[in-house]
Amino acid sequence: MADHRGKGFIGIDVGTSGVKVVLIDETGRTLAESTREYSYQQPRPLFVEQDPEVWWQNTCLALRDVLDKSGVPAAFVQGIGLTGQMHSLVLLDETGRVIRPAILWSDQRTQAECDWIEREIGTDETIRLVANPPLTNFTATKLLWVANHEPDNYAQIDKVLLPKDYIRYRLTGEFATDVSDASGTLLLDVEHRQWSKMMCDALSVPTTWLPAVYESVEVTGKITAEAANQTGLAVGTRVVAGAGDQAAGAVGNGIVRSGVVSSTIGTSGVVFAYAEGIVKDPLGRLHTFCHAVPGAWHVMGVTQAAGGSLQWFRNEFTQLEQMTAQLIGRDTYELLTMEAEQIAPGSEGLVYLPYLMGERTPHLDPLARGVFFGMTGRHQRAHFIRAILEGVTFSLQDCLKLIEGLNLPVEQIRVSGGGARSHLWKSIQADVFQQPVYAVQSNQGPAFGAALLAGVGTGAFESVQEACDTLIQTDEGIRPEPSHFPVYEKAYKLYVSLYEALKPHFQEMATW
Repeated sequence: MADHRGKGFIGIDVGTSGVKVVLIDETGRTLAESTREYSYQQPRPLFVEQDPEVWWQNTCLALRDVLDKSGVPAAFVQGIGLTGQMHSLVLLDETGRVIRPAILWSDQRTQAECDWIEREIGTDETIRLVANPPLTNFTATKLLWVANHEPDNYAQIDKVLLPKDYIRYRLTGEFATDVSDASGTLLLDVEHRQWSKMMCDALSVPTTWLPAVYESVEVTGKITAEAANQTGLAVGTRVVAGAGDQAAGAVGNGIVRSGVVSSTIGTSGVVFAYAEGIVKDPLGRLHTFCHAVPGAWHVMGVTQAAGGSLQWFRNEFTQLEQMTAQLIGRDTYELLTMEAEQIAPGSEGLVYLPYLMGERTPHLDPLARGVFFGMTGRHQRAHFIRAILEGVTFSLQDCLKLIEGLNLPVEQIRVSGGGARSHLWKSIQADVFQQPVYAVQSNQGPAFGAALLAGVGTGAFESVQEACDTLIQTDEGIRPEPSHFPVYEKAYKLYVSLYEALKPHFQEMATW
């Protein structure tokens, strides 16, 4: 029989490909987890959308599944933390009804709106007001697109929310967000941790549309009777503000002090560094956001298609391996990386640019395209797999070099996400970064971080740092192989030069 003593905390991660719910106890032990997958829609090239009702229905199912698996009573859960995909736009009318499908973070339709902001407000002024430049990924540019292309929908807007905050609304009836997720809207004064009235006025966005902003550990509401009926949670269970997926994942990895940096490979790839004060890249190549640690900030570089590059290769070229993996009870990615292990570092001159969805750091270029360069008749499929792993790591190296250029210390690198499950991919990161990489022993991702924030917000821990110090441990790490340094230095130099050489052709292709 399950031990129901102590306290439990739930983290809910509303991701791009599914919702994940994790239940932990106050020792950090995972009692149960559940993932419910769903898809997104691409109604036109560059368009990516999802129905928020799908998030809600799958969140309800995952919560019930976790409570059933754990065997704990609903009252055991003391707090809930929320996290999820950042930037995606959810619009509600005055009745709380969703007006149109959510426009996702990876959607690239808003370049004209970015250009308008650059002309009318200016990139430097935008960075001064909200710490970041206008990018197609950010929420405000999507809101402008709706104003320009769907005036009937725009006229109905009463509230603008992010994905996790829509789930909060369904759970508690409250309109709220946290400072880290709000940082990715292009509407938050990141330095002062509040909505920027000047930016909202410049974009004609009424501040009444925006939810209240909280620090990540603050309680924002309680589970309603209606939500309890649908989820199995107890009425009155507290829900803390939570964080965007990158900040929550950083908490789950213990990136809550200066010098500890994370390299995360999920669908996208992120290099994330803690900052005690606000630090801005004057060119806007790195994002500067509020951290989930109250009173702290972080900078991060983002590559759009990190794990997404390997996922694309798997989906398009490995049907036989997928069937084989299912028959023998193995993961397809494991079979692919085993194949890549047979190839020497450098992939015999094959270089991959992972720009399948444009690129953020360091190029800020939605027109960039994926490239395999240097193919010869000698290259086999395994070379292409290894080149993908190496090319994505080079994109993370781009991010790491920019962080070092801001004089932020990089004393320890912790790897996470799906890429951290691959020994080969971790080894490639160690070799390219030329320093050891470590994985946390509990690799539950942002959902785990959100659960920790719930523990802090409901009083189980005094601070985020205390929660991380108490509950997070790393493995022994993987050390780099110095003999691989020369080949990766040469390959990385070629990788960097290829973008500059191909940039005019990417722009030309956009007119086809």
